[in-house]
Amino acid sequence: MDIKFIQFQSHGDDRGSLVALEDHKNIPFTIKRVYYMFNTADKVRRGFHAHKKLKQLAVVLKGSCRFMLDDGKEKIELLLDNPEQGLFIESFVWREMFDFSDDCVLLVLADSFYDEGDYIRDYQEFTEMVSHDS
Repeated sequence: MDIKFIQFQSHGDDRGSLVALEDHKNIPFTIKRVYYMFNTADKVRRGFHAHKKLKQLAVVLKGSCRFMLDDGKEKIELLLDNPEQGLFIESFVWREMFDFSDDCVLLVLADSFYDEGDYIRDYQEFTEMVSHDS
């Protein structure tokens, strides 16, 4: 699986730091949807789905969390803990997020508006779909 991290340029001085996110500059798509997760309860896992078309970029603005990514051939576990870096997630990648720190704020940018029909929420269905594409 080709995991892509996007390194953002950080600007800062003794006042603090700033990162700008811009369509087709450091974000590889037009941003259609933005959401974020915070106050995630201890030992909670989130995600448990893949998308047929949607592409996303996940950025931990504060704290940390782990991602498990699965493309049907390979599973990878990653730690996100750097607000100067984004994790690019292609379509047809199963994702689960877990081990959220108490202060974690996870921002997700998406290339499409919400569409329930784009979700694959059953892991067996996901594995069948990706095995047919191989």
